[in-house]
Amino acid sequence: MTITFVQVLDFIGTLAFAISGIRLASAKHFDLFGAYIVGLATAIGGGTIRDMMLDNDIFWMRDPFYLICTALALIWVVIFGKYLIRQNSTWFIFDTIGLAMFTVTGIEKTLLCATPYPFWAAIIMGTMTGAAGGVLRDVFINEVPLIFRKEIYALACVIGGIAYFACISFGSSNVFAGIVCGIVVITMRILAVRYRLSLPVLKGEEDYKEKEK
Repeated sequence: MTITFVQVLDFIGTLAFAISGIRLASAKHFDLFGAYIVGLATAIGGGTIRDMMLDNDIFWMRDPFYLICTALALIWVVIFGKYLIRQNSTWFIFDTIGLAMFTVTGIEKTLLCATPYPFWAAIIMGTMTGAAGGVLRDVFINEVPLIFRKEIYALACVIGGIAYFACISFGSSNVFAGIVCGIVVITMRILAVRYRLSLPVLKGEEDYKEKEK
């Protein structure tokens, strides 16, 4: 059986996102089943929404790979949980890797659809694939979703998607464009956290009242 570039990214992204979800669930003292559900939702949530919007067969309902991969992630966290929980950077690492891999996967799967979609739609689907699973994860563990905070998250996916199509427009292969896209997403996330880069925050009613005083 030939393994494609997208399948490799799928495996890396699924494992990384599942570990990030289970890691946060363990910090909230979820039981094994609850942690598994959080990890699974993180891993498949974005791709599920993508496939529904593209009117494709939902990818994980025909292949147990994603369920098995999440189980492996759970075993990994159970065995090495003491080290993962002590190191806060481990969550960021796995989340960032999953975000980058799934952004590329979402773009690639959109381009492989029988119905041709414009590049901006593929970027949106890539961003959806990368970021939506994290939204479900944060909702499940009762946290404000990271994508809605001021920290740059989904914007990294968008910039990575633009880099993907810039490479394609110059005649690069999909594999090279995917690698560049992944590197850009990871780099954007690292720079955003390292230098506390963020988008402007909308002011609320209290902010305006405070300003008037």
